[in-house]
Amino acid sequence: MSQQVAEIMDEQAVRRALTRIAFEIIEKNHGSRNLLLAGIQTRGVPLAERIAEKLGEVEGFRPPVLPLDISPFRDDLPHTDPPQLPDIPGLAGCTVVIVDDVLYTGRSVRAAIEALSRMGRAARIQLAVLIDRGHRELPIRPDYVGKNLPTAQNEHVHVSLQETDGEDRVTIVKRA
Repeated sequence: MSQQVAEIMDEQAVRRALTRIAFEIIEKNHGSRNLLLAGIQTRGVPLAERIAEKLGEVEGFRPPVLPLDISPFRDDLPHTDPPQLPDIPGLAGCTVVIVDDVLYTGRSVRAAIEALSRMGRAARIQLAVLIDRGHRELPIRPDYVGKNLPTAQNEHVHVSLQETDGEDRVTIVKRA
């Protein structure tokens, strides 16, 4: 089976996209004071950390980042009862920005919302993604998007990050 690989974003494009997302978050939320960033493991966590860092540089306040393990809440994976999650103090007054690398069907985001709801009731929940590739199975739309990338079903978007893969790069792989 042959594959075609095309680079969609390089290191500079990823950096610019995350900077733009950070500024959009500041604008929509009038600053960064009442924010909590929840990064979906694995690649959503370093993206959330980078966005939080940029928010801190610009606003003088770096919002906290919560690593979010959604695997017990996925509806497409076999699992046992979801674990008891700790209450997050102050969550009720926070706007939570869920951060992920690629938005595809929307099922990961649904699982993230369920996990967050078990920790408390946020004032609002927003969604930031580096790549929105379409093909939603659930009615979920991101608030902040690094790049809209319409794809075919036989294509796979791969996000590489310095923290997990040794480089910042987004590629699309088309299987023939």
